[in-house]
Amino acid sequence: MSTHHEISADPLPPFPGYSQHLAKHTDELRQASKFDVIDRQGAPEELVAELERCVDSLGDEITDMSHFLHAHPELGFEEYEAQVQFKERVEAHGVPVQTGVYGVQTAFEATLSNGDGPTIAIISEYDALPEIGHACGHCVMGSAGMGGFLGLVELAKKNPQAFHGTVKFIGTPAEEGKSGKAVMIQGGAFKPDDIDAAIMFHSYGYDLANQTWLGRRTLTVHFHGVAAHASSQPWMGRNALDAAVLAYQGLAVLRQQIPPEDRIHEIITDGGTRQSIITEHSTMKFYIRSKFPDTLRDLSQRVENVINGAALMTGCGVEIIWDESPATLPVRSNHELESRWVIAQRRRGRDPLPHGVVSETLAASTDFGNVSYRVPGIQPLVKVSAEDVALHTRAMAQAAGSPQGDKAAIDGAFGLAAVALDFLCDADLRTAVRDEFESDGGYMDAQELLGA
Repeated sequence: MSTHHEISADPLPPFPGYSQHLAKHTDELRQASKFDVIDRQGAPEELVAELERCVDSLGDEITDMSHFLHAHPELGFEEYEAQVQFKERVEAHGVPVQTGVYGVQTAFEATLSNGDGPTIAIISEYDALPEIGHACGHCVMGSAGMGGFLGLVELAKKNPQAFHGTVKFIGTPAEEGKSGKAVMIQGGAFKPDDIDAAIMFHSYGYDLANQTWLGRRTLTVHFHGVAAHASSQPWMGRNALDAAVLAYQGLAVLRQQIPPEDRIHEIITDGGTRQSIITEHSTMKFYIRSKFPDTLRDLSQRVENVINGAALMTGCGVEIIWDESPATLPVRSNHELESRWVIAQRRRGRDPLPHGVVSETLAASTDFGNVSYRVPGIQPLVKVSAEDVALHTRAMAQAAGSPQGDKAAIDGAFGLAAVALDFLCDADLRTAVRDEFESDGGYMDAQELLGA
């Protein structure tokens, strides 16, 4: 008598318990946590109120832009329709827009110059994800960057003495996996001599002043073996698929001895062509992530050691290619600028939580990290969805195009504009921002930090 156990073709649903425990812990911390703002003068209240009226008057333009991006998702370095829309809408307010800047065809830059003074950049992202569209909320972020910039444009028209200095509105393509800002940096963007600070925000399920963002590197590995008949002469082969499998398994073991925030993701994209042939060539692709630049460098070396070991064990040759898309650094957030963001968002009825309330386990990566090591910067998070909705999901895409996403775009636009106005109006704030940046290590280049 034989027994037969049928296994369904459908996968088992993941157990939600850990996520539920994280959410409960976050809620407990939230009840006991409040962001402690740094007391600075900032911009005069009458100017902030006037700026808020300017941004609110742009509400329909902001949400219309967000809806356009949401309905016309474009992948990284292919955002031509989005670029045209940004250019037309900004130039309708009398500010010329340069396209194809810093060596990237779908990037753009607009400049509001209002006398001598400091320069601050407001950044927009607007690329989408394959198949699931704006599941990272870039439609909200892109339109808000435009709205914040135009709010300052309209304020300067109404009150030319409101501030002195320059605001740059920089459109940065291809954040999703292609490190668009890092590519623009290679083309001359975000030079410390040109910009004193840079600000943007990110869509999320919580309002946060700051969240951990991991540094990330890409890695492609080619194992080169020797083909042979898998049955009649297997001893004459060197199996490149075996090398890939051993590397995969070796990295699974390595995960036991790496810091809790480190991440290694790998896939085998080429594992052979026929069962009866010893695999001559295999290819693996990786993301390597870590919380700090030095730990990212260390993890990279440990991963490379495992790969070389797999090649040695199987007698295969190996070709290791780092950073086909430029490496991205962790975000180094400026607490002084965070404080100004929190004050502005509280004015809109939001209360961003301090860093550490939401677990670092939920960390992702962004190319804004490279900007934040060149000039002082922030990338806070704005709630556009329910708290249990993750980035890069269809549920997040739906939320980004919802009324909650619209409100986030307008509130975020005011937040960006208000932080910029505070920075331009308050010399003591600028000094404090710069002092904090220098005490955190000052200017650093991604390639130099990683030894890439």
